[in-house]
Amino acid sequence: MSPGMDQQQCIIDTQHITTHTMGRGDLGRGEGEKKLRYMLKDGSCPVVFHQSPGQWSFFLADIFTTLVELRWRVMLLIFCLSYILSWLFFSVLYFLIAYVHKDLEDHDTAPCVANVRSFTSAFLYSMSAQATIGYGFRVMTENCMVAIVVVTIQALMSCFIDTIVIGITVAKMACASKRAQTVGFSSSAVVNARNGALCLVWRIADFRRNHILEGTARAQLVRPTKHPSGMISVTYQDLDIQSRHLILATPASIVHKLEPGSPLYSLGPDSLAEEDFDLVVSFTYTGDSTGILHQTRTSYTPADIRWGQRFQDMVQVGRRQYKVDYALFHQTTWVQTPMVSAQEGDRGRPPPTESIVQSQQPFVRSSRKFRRSLADVSEEVVQEAWL
Repeated sequence: MSPGMDQQQCIIDTQHITTHTMGRGDLGRGEGEKKLRYMLKDGSCPVVFHQSPGQWSFFLADIFTTLVELRWRVMLLIFCLSYILSWLFFSVLYFLIAYVHKDLEDHDTAPCVANVRSFTSAFLYSMSAQATIGYGFRVMTENCMVAIVVVTIQALMSCFIDTIVIGITVAKMACASKRAQTVGFSSSAVVNARNGALCLVWRIADFRRNHILEGTARAQLVRPTKHPSGMISVTYQDLDIQSRHLILATPASIVHKLEPGSPLYSLGPDSLAEEDFDLVVSFTYTGDSTGILHQTRTSYTPADIRWGQRFQDMVQVGRRQYKVDYALFHQTTWVQTPMVSAQEGDRGRPPPTESIVQSQQPFVRSSRKFRRSLADVSEEVVQEAWL
Protein backbone atom coordinates (compact mmCIF):
# COMPACT_ATOMS: atom_id res chain seq x y z
CA MET A 1 0.00 0.00 0.00
CA SER A 2 1.40 3.39 -0.98
CA PRO A 3 1.76 5.96 1.81
CA GLY A 4 -0.22 8.54 -0.17
CA MET A 5 -3.48 6.67 0.18
CA ASP A 6 -5.86 8.16 2.71
CA GLN A 7 -8.12 5.14 2.97
CA GLN A 8 -7.41 1.53 3.70
CA GLN A 9 -7.58 -0.81 0.70
CA CYS A 10 -9.69 -3.95 0.65
CA ILE A 11 -7.70 -7.09 -0.14
CA ILE A 12 -9.46 -10.05 -1.73
CA ASP A 13 -7.92 -13.39 -0.77
CA THR A 14 -7.96 -15.49 -3.93
CA GLN A 15 -5.64 -18.19 -2.52
CA HIS A 16 -3.33 -17.67 -5.46
CA ILE A 17 -0.04 -15.93 -6.02
CA THR A 18 -1.81 -12.78 -7.23
CA THR A 19 -3.43 -10.37 -4.76
CA HIS A 20 -6.40 -8.30 -5.95
CA THR A 21 -6.82 -4.87 -4.39
CA MET A 22 -10.29 -3.41 -4.93
CA GLY A 23 -10.06 0.35 -5.27
CA ARG A 24 -9.58 2.84 -2.46
CA GLY A 25 -12.67 2.18 -0.38
CA ASP A 26 -13.39 -0.11 2.52
CA LEU A 27 -16.40 -2.38 2.75
CA GLY A 28 -16.44 -1.69 6.47
CA ARG A 29 -16.99 2.03 5.85
CA GLY A 30 -18.93 4.30 8.09
CA GLU A 31 -22.16 6.05 7.39
CA GLY A 32 -22.03 8.78 4.74
CA GLU A 33 -18.97 7.40 2.92
CA LYS A 34 -19.15 6.60 -0.76
CA LYS A 35 -19.84 2.96 -1.55
CA LEU A 36 -17.20 0.98 -3.38
CA ARG A 37 -18.36 -0.18 -6.80
CA TYR A 38 -17.42 -3.66 -7.95
CA MET A 39 -17.61 -2.46 -11.58
CA LEU A 40 -17.46 1.11 -12.85
CA LYS A 41 -19.97 2.62 -15.25
CA ASP A 42 -17.60 2.19 -18.21
CA GLY A 43 -17.35 -1.56 -17.59
CA SER A 44 -13.91 -1.57 -15.97
CA CYS A 45 -13.22 -2.96 -12.50
CA PRO A 46 -11.30 -0.97 -9.85
CA VAL A 47 -8.91 -3.86 -9.19
CA VAL A 48 -5.15 -3.45 -8.83
CA PHE A 49 -2.91 -6.49 -9.34
CA HIS A 50 0.12 -6.88 -7.09
CA GLN A 51 2.34 -9.27 -9.02
CA SER A 52 4.62 -11.76 -7.35
CA PRO A 53 8.14 -12.44 -8.72
CA GLY A 54 8.07 -14.44 -11.94
CA GLN A 55 4.67 -13.27 -13.06
CA TRP A 56 6.08 -11.50 -16.15
CA SER A 57 6.54 -14.90 -17.78
CA PHE A 58 2.78 -15.14 -18.33
CA PHE A 59 2.76 -11.84 -20.24
CA LEU A 60 5.80 -12.81 -22.31
CA ALA A 61 4.26 -16.16 -23.20
CA ASP A 62 1.35 -14.34 -24.84
CA ILE A 63 3.33 -11.41 -26.20
CA PHE A 64 0.84 -10.65 -29.00
CA THR A 65 -2.07 -10.06 -26.59
CA THR A 66 0.23 -8.09 -24.29
CA LEU A 67 1.21 -5.72 -27.11
CA VAL A 68 -2.42 -5.35 -28.26
CA GLU A 69 -3.53 -4.37 -24.74
CA LEU A 70 -0.81 -1.72 -24.38
CA ARG A 71 -1.59 1.95 -24.76
CA TRP A 72 -1.00 3.52 -28.16
CA ARG A 73 1.89 5.68 -26.98
CA VAL A 74 3.67 2.73 -25.39
CA MET A 75 3.10 0.54 -28.42
CA LEU A 76 4.41 3.21 -30.83
CA LEU A 77 7.47 3.70 -28.63
CA ILE A 78 8.20 -0.04 -28.71
CA PHE A 79 7.79 -0.17 -32.49
CA CYS A 80 10.12 2.78 -33.04
CA LEU A 81 12.72 1.29 -30.74
CA SER A 82 12.50 -2.08 -32.51
CA TYR A 83 13.39 -0.46 -35.84
CA ILE A 84 16.10 1.85 -34.47
CA LEU A 85 17.76 -0.88 -32.41
CA SER A 86 17.77 -3.28 -35.36
CA TRP A 87 19.39 -0.62 -37.55
CA LEU A 88 22.04 0.02 -34.90
CA PHE A 89 22.70 -3.68 -34.37
CA PHE A 90 23.32 -4.44 -38.05
CA SER A 91 25.26 -1.22 -38.55
CA VAL A 92 27.68 -2.40 -35.85
CA LEU A 93 28.05 -5.69 -37.72
CA TYR A 94 28.74 -3.93 -41.03
CA PHE A 95 31.28 -1.64 -39.32
CA LEU A 96 33.09 -4.63 -37.79
CA ILE A 97 33.16 -6.40 -41.15
CA ALA A 98 34.65 -3.31 -42.78
CA TYR A 99 37.17 -2.99 -39.94
CA VAL A 100 38.29 -6.60 -40.16
CA HIS A 101 38.48 -6.44 -43.97
CA LYS A 102 40.47 -3.20 -43.63
CA ASP A 103 38.03 -1.25 -45.77
CA LEU A 104 38.35 1.72 -43.38
CA GLU A 105 42.13 2.14 -43.92
CA ASP A 106 42.83 1.12 -47.52
CA HIS A 107 40.40 2.73 -49.95
CA ASP A 108 42.01 1.01 -52.95
CA THR A 109 40.97 -2.53 -51.96
CA ALA A 110 37.66 -4.03 -53.10
CA PRO A 111 35.35 -3.40 -50.12
CA CYS A 112 32.71 -5.75 -48.71
CA VAL A 113 30.15 -2.93 -48.81
CA ALA A 114 30.93 -0.15 -51.25
CA ASN A 115 31.31 3.35 -49.78
CA VAL A 116 31.10 2.19 -46.15
CA ARG A 117 34.15 3.86 -44.61
CA SER A 118 32.82 4.85 -41.14
CA PHE A 119 30.18 3.95 -38.57
CA THR A 120 27.88 6.69 -39.90
CA SER A 121 28.00 5.27 -43.42
CA ALA A 122 27.45 1.77 -41.99
CA PHE A 123 24.33 3.00 -40.16
CA LEU A 124 23.01 4.69 -43.32
CA TYR A 125 23.54 1.49 -45.31
CA SER A 126 21.84 -0.60 -42.62
CA MET A 127 18.80 1.71 -42.61
CA SER A 128 18.51 1.86 -46.42
CA ALA A 129 18.93 -1.91 -46.75
CA GLN A 130 16.31 -2.79 -44.10
CA ALA A 131 13.83 -0.19 -45.34
CA THR A 132 14.52 -1.25 -48.97
CA ILE A 133 15.24 2.36 -49.92
CA GLY A 134 18.11 1.43 -52.22
CA TYR A 135 19.80 4.76 -53.07
CA GLY A 136 22.50 2.93 -55.09
CA PHE A 137 25.49 4.73 -53.56
CA ARG A 138 26.21 2.11 -50.83
CA VAL A 139 25.79 -1.42 -52.17
CA MET A 140 26.76 -4.95 -51.17
CA THR A 141 29.52 -6.61 -53.18
CA GLU A 142 30.41 -10.25 -53.68
CA ASN A 143 33.82 -9.90 -52.04
CA CYS A 144 32.75 -10.98 -48.50
CA MET A 145 30.48 -13.96 -47.85
CA VAL A 146 30.01 -12.91 -44.22
CA ALA A 147 28.52 -9.56 -45.28
CA ILE A 148 26.14 -11.34 -47.69
CA VAL A 149 24.92 -13.61 -44.87
CA VAL A 150 24.40 -10.60 -42.58
CA VAL A 151 22.35 -8.66 -45.12
CA THR A 152 20.23 -11.79 -45.75
CA ILE A 153 19.49 -12.13 -42.04
CA GLN A 154 18.63 -8.43 -41.88
CA ALA A 155 16.16 -8.78 -44.75
CA LEU A 156 14.42 -11.66 -42.97
CA MET A 157 14.41 -9.70 -39.71
CA SER A 158 12.86 -6.72 -41.50
CA CYS A 159 9.98 -8.86 -42.81
CA PHE A 160 9.40 -10.27 -39.33
CA ILE A 161 9.27 -6.84 -37.67
CA ASP A 162 6.96 -5.44 -40.37
CA THR A 163 4.57 -8.37 -39.95
CA ILE A 164 4.35 -7.86 -36.18
CA VAL A 165 3.88 -4.10 -36.46
CA ILE A 166 1.14 -4.33 -39.10
CA GLY A 167 -0.66 -7.22 -37.38
CA ILE A 168 -0.72 -5.57 -33.95
CA THR A 169 -1.77 -2.22 -35.41
CA VAL A 170 -4.71 -3.76 -37.30
CA ALA A 171 -5.73 -5.85 -34.26
CA LYS A 172 -5.59 -2.80 -32.01
CA MET A 173 -7.63 -0.67 -34.41
CA ALA A 174 -10.26 -3.42 -34.66
CA CYS A 175 -10.24 -4.00 -30.90
CA ALA A 176 -13.60 -5.11 -29.49
CA SER A 177 -13.52 -2.43 -26.80
CA LYS A 178 -13.74 0.32 -29.44
CA ARG A 179 -16.91 -1.14 -30.95
CA ALA A 180 -18.30 -1.67 -27.47
CA GLN A 181 -18.15 2.08 -26.84
CA THR A 182 -20.88 2.61 -29.47
CA VAL A 183 -23.30 0.34 -27.60
CA GLY A 184 -24.50 1.92 -24.38
CA PHE A 185 -26.70 1.29 -21.38
CA SER A 186 -28.91 3.82 -19.66
CA SER A 187 -27.31 5.71 -16.80
CA SER A 188 -29.90 4.38 -14.36
CA ALA A 189 -32.41 1.56 -13.92
CA VAL A 190 -36.06 1.97 -12.93
CA VAL A 191 -38.63 -0.06 -11.00
CA ASN A 192 -42.27 0.17 -12.03
CA ALA A 193 -45.38 -1.97 -12.41
CA ARG A 194 -45.87 -3.96 -15.62
CA ASN A 195 -48.90 -6.18 -16.13
CA GLY A 196 -49.65 -6.07 -12.40
CA ALA A 197 -46.11 -7.02 -11.29
CA LEU A 198 -43.10 -4.98 -10.21
CA CYS A 199 -40.23 -5.10 -12.70
CA LEU A 200 -36.68 -3.81 -12.84
CA VAL A 201 -35.97 -2.20 -16.23
CA TRP A 202 -32.89 -0.74 -17.93
CA ARG A 203 -32.21 0.39 -21.48
CA ILE A 204 -29.66 -0.53 -24.13
CA ALA A 205 -29.07 1.00 -27.57
CA ASP A 206 -26.67 0.89 -30.52
CA PHE A 207 -25.52 4.35 -31.59
CA ARG A 208 -24.09 3.31 -34.97
CA ARG A 209 -26.00 3.20 -38.23
CA ASN A 210 -24.96 -0.38 -39.09
CA HIS A 211 -27.05 -1.83 -36.30
CA ILE A 212 -26.49 -5.13 -34.53
CA LEU A 213 -28.95 -7.73 -35.68
CA GLU A 214 -28.89 -9.98 -32.63
CA GLY A 215 -27.24 -10.19 -29.22
CA THR A 216 -27.63 -11.76 -25.80
CA ALA A 217 -28.28 -9.80 -22.61
CA ARG A 218 -27.26 -10.95 -19.15
CA ALA A 219 -27.56 -9.62 -15.60
CA GLN A 220 -25.82 -10.72 -12.44
CA LEU A 221 -26.09 -9.51 -8.86
CA VAL A 222 -22.68 -9.18 -7.20
CA ARG A 223 -22.40 -8.86 -3.41
CA PRO A 224 -18.98 -8.32 -1.79
CA THR A 225 -19.07 -9.46 1.86
CA LYS A 226 -16.42 -8.71 4.47
CA HIS A 227 -16.04 -11.38 7.15
CA PRO A 228 -14.93 -10.71 10.74
CA SER A 229 -11.57 -12.29 9.90
CA GLY A 230 -10.98 -9.56 7.31
CA MET A 231 -11.34 -11.76 4.22
CA ILE A 232 -13.69 -10.59 1.49
CA SER A 233 -15.84 -13.04 -0.42
CA VAL A 234 -17.84 -12.16 -3.51
CA THR A 235 -21.11 -13.92 -4.34
CA TYR A 236 -22.70 -13.96 -7.78
CA GLN A 237 -26.36 -14.58 -8.58
CA ASP A 238 -27.87 -14.56 -12.07
CA LEU A 239 -31.12 -12.71 -12.74
CA ASP A 240 -33.84 -14.04 -15.01
CA ILE A 241 -34.41 -11.68 -17.94
CA GLN A 242 -37.46 -11.53 -20.16
CA SER A 243 -36.51 -11.67 -23.87
CA ARG A 244 -32.81 -12.36 -23.34
CA HIS A 245 -32.06 -12.40 -27.09
CA LEU A 246 -32.52 -8.94 -28.59
CA ILE A 247 -32.61 -7.39 -32.04
CA LEU A 248 -30.98 -4.02 -31.44
CA ALA A 249 -32.25 -2.08 -34.45
CA THR A 250 -33.94 0.36 -32.04
CA PRO A 251 -33.30 0.95 -28.31
CA ALA A 252 -34.61 -1.95 -26.24
CA SER A 253 -35.71 -2.28 -22.62
CA ILE A 254 -34.41 -5.23 -20.62
CA VAL A 255 -36.90 -6.40 -17.99
CA HIS A 256 -36.37 -8.45 -14.84
CA LYS A 257 -39.57 -9.41 -13.01
CA LEU A 258 -39.47 -9.12 -9.20
CA GLU A 259 -41.01 -12.47 -8.37
CA PRO A 260 -40.32 -15.26 -5.87
CA GLY A 261 -36.79 -16.49 -6.48
CA SER A 262 -35.48 -13.05 -7.40
CA PRO A 263 -32.84 -11.61 -5.01
CA LEU A 264 -34.71 -8.28 -5.21
CA TYR A 265 -38.12 -9.77 -4.37
CA SER A 266 -38.07 -8.69 -0.70
CA LEU A 267 -36.57 -5.23 -1.26
CA GLY A 268 -38.67 -2.07 -1.15
CA PRO A 269 -37.71 1.54 -1.87
CA ASP A 270 -36.44 2.07 1.70
CA SER A 271 -34.60 -1.22 2.16
CA LEU A 272 -33.10 -0.94 -1.33
CA ALA A 273 -31.15 2.18 -0.36
CA GLU A 274 -29.55 0.30 2.55
CA GLU A 275 -28.34 -2.61 0.40
CA ASP A 276 -24.78 -3.00 -0.87
CA PHE A 277 -24.59 -4.78 -4.22
CA ASP A 278 -23.71 -4.21 -7.86
CA LEU A 279 -26.08 -5.19 -10.63
CA VAL A 280 -23.64 -6.08 -13.41
CA VAL A 281 -25.34 -6.11 -16.82
CA SER A 282 -23.76 -7.06 -20.14
CA PHE A 283 -24.66 -7.42 -23.80
CA THR A 284 -22.69 -9.85 -25.98
CA TYR A 285 -22.95 -9.63 -29.75
CA THR A 286 -21.06 -10.16 -33.01
CA GLY A 287 -20.14 -7.16 -35.14
CA ASP A 288 -21.71 -7.35 -38.58
CA SER A 289 -18.77 -5.53 -40.22
CA THR A 290 -15.83 -7.41 -38.70
CA GLY A 291 -17.37 -10.63 -37.37
CA ILE A 292 -15.59 -10.09 -34.04
CA LEU A 293 -17.31 -10.97 -30.77
CA HIS A 294 -17.93 -7.87 -28.64
CA GLN A 295 -19.27 -7.26 -25.14
CA THR A 296 -20.58 -4.07 -23.56
CA ARG A 297 -21.09 -4.00 -19.81
CA THR A 298 -21.87 -1.64 -16.95
CA SER A 299 -23.20 -1.81 -13.41
CA TYR A 300 -25.96 -0.31 -11.30
CA THR A 301 -25.76 0.24 -7.56
CA PRO A 302 -28.85 0.76 -5.36
CA ALA A 303 -28.29 4.51 -5.78
CA ASP A 304 -28.68 4.11 -9.56
CA ILE A 305 -32.08 2.36 -9.29
CA ARG A 306 -35.05 4.78 -9.37
CA TRP A 307 -38.20 3.42 -7.78
CA GLY A 308 -41.54 4.50 -9.23
CA GLN A 309 -40.20 5.83 -12.52
CA ARG A 310 -40.18 4.75 -16.14
CA PHE A 311 -38.16 5.67 -19.21
CA GLN A 312 -39.58 8.25 -21.56
CA ASP A 313 -40.71 7.13 -24.99
CA MET A 314 -38.04 7.85 -27.58
CA VAL A 315 -39.23 5.87 -30.63
CA GLN A 316 -41.80 7.40 -32.99
CA VAL A 317 -43.35 5.81 -36.04
CA GLY A 318 -43.08 7.86 -39.24
CA ARG A 319 -44.46 7.21 -42.67
CA ARG A 320 -41.42 5.43 -44.04
CA GLN A 321 -39.12 4.88 -41.05
CA TYR A 322 -38.84 4.82 -37.28
CA LYS A 323 -37.55 7.98 -35.60
CA VAL A 324 -35.39 7.62 -32.49
CA ASP A 325 -34.65 10.60 -30.24
CA TYR A 326 -31.49 9.72 -28.32
CA ALA A 327 -31.80 12.90 -26.26
CA LEU A 328 -34.42 10.99 -24.21
CA PHE A 329 -32.31 7.83 -23.81
CA HIS A 330 -31.45 8.47 -20.14
CA GLN A 331 -34.56 10.51 -19.26
CA THR A 332 -37.12 9.09 -16.81
CA THR A 333 -40.49 10.25 -15.55
CA TRP A 334 -42.59 9.44 -12.48
CA VAL A 335 -45.30 6.82 -12.75
CA GLN A 336 -47.77 5.41 -10.22
CA THR A 337 -46.03 2.48 -8.53
CA PRO A 338 -46.60 0.68 -5.19
CA MET A 339 -44.01 1.95 -2.68
CA VAL A 340 -43.61 -1.50 -1.13
CA SER A 341 -41.58 -4.53 -2.05
CA ALA A 342 -42.93 -7.13 -4.44
CA GLN A 343 -43.19 -9.60 -1.55
CA GLU A 344 -45.31 -7.24 0.55
CA GLY A 345 -47.44 -6.45 -2.48
CA ASP A 346 -48.15 -10.14 -3.08
CA ARG A 347 -49.14 -10.61 0.56
CA GLY A 348 -51.64 -7.76 0.53
CA ARG A 349 -53.07 -8.62 -2.86
CA PRO A 350 -56.53 -10.29 -2.82
CA PRO A 351 -56.67 -13.83 -4.23
CA PRO A 352 -57.70 -14.21 -7.88
CA THR A 353 -61.41 -14.49 -8.77
CA GLU A 354 -61.01 -18.03 -10.09
CA SER A 355 -59.68 -19.28 -6.76
CA ILE A 356 -62.65 -17.64 -4.94
CA VAL A 357 -65.13 -19.30 -7.28
CA GLN A 358 -63.41 -22.67 -6.91
CA SER A 359 -63.40 -22.33 -3.11
CA GLN A 360 -67.14 -21.49 -3.11
CA GLN A 361 -68.15 -24.49 -5.25
CA PRO A 362 -68.09 -27.04 -2.34
CA PHE A 363 -70.30 -24.73 -0.25
CA VAL A 364 -72.78 -24.37 -3.12
CA ARG A 365 -72.95 -28.14 -3.59
CA SER A 366 -73.47 -28.73 0.17
CA SER A 367 -76.25 -26.11 0.30
CA ARG A 368 -78.02 -27.81 -2.60
CA LYS A 369 -77.82 -31.19 -0.83
CA PHE A 370 -79.16 -29.57 2.38
CA ARG A 371 -82.13 -28.09 0.53
CA ARG A 372 -82.90 -31.46 -1.07
CA SER A 373 -82.83 -33.18 2.34
CA LEU A 374 -85.18 -30.54 3.79
CA ALA A 375 -87.60 -31.05 0.91
CA ASP A 376 -87.62 -34.83 1.47
CA VAL A 377 -88.25 -34.42 5.19
CA SER A 378 -91.15 -32.00 4.65
CA GLU A 379 -92.73 -34.35 2.14
CA GLU A 380 -92.60 -37.24 4.63
CA VAL A 381 -94.19 -35.07 7.37
CA VAL A 382 -97.08 -34.09 5.07
CA GLN A 383 -97.80 -37.73 4.19
CA GLU A 384 -97.88 -38.77 7.87
CA ALA A 385 -100.28 -35.93 8.72
CA TRP A 386 -102.63 -36.94 5.89
CA LEU A 387 -102.78 -40.53 7.13
